[in-house]
Amino acid sequence: MHSTKIESFRLDIVDGTFVFGMPRLGDFTIDLFRDEYGLPLIPPEIAAPVTALAEHVLPVLLLLGLATRFSALALLGMTLVIQLFVDPSAYPLHGVWATVLVYLIARGPGWLSLDHLIAARFDHPQGTRPA
Repeated sequence: MHSTKIESFRLDIVDGTFVFGMPRLGDFTIDLFRDEYGLPLIPPEIAAPVTALAEHVLPVLLLLGLATRFSALALLGMTLVIQLFVDPSAYPLHGVWATVLVYLIARGPGWLSLDHLIAARFDHPQGTRPA
């Protein structure tokens, strides 16, 4: 059985597949969180949609450089949960992810980011210059 967490929208640049529809949770996503992942404290009915949304939205925000530190912190939290509760054997991969995310949290976005443009706009309102 092959199922994805999100259905009705798919973009695969390798095989050229493009399906456009309103994204929704896959039929087996909640079961996956209940039976395979077994996260403590968070019911699968809540964890599944929140996680699916976060793992699709937060990386896009990182690429745009928008809410960079928040997005990196949230993804680091997800990475730690996956490492501790879902797939402890994947520590080499999770270590790389964590390293990149901690760097972004500590250093913030670069000059080529929406965060930088927004900060520049508010630091020096139009018509004023720094002294």
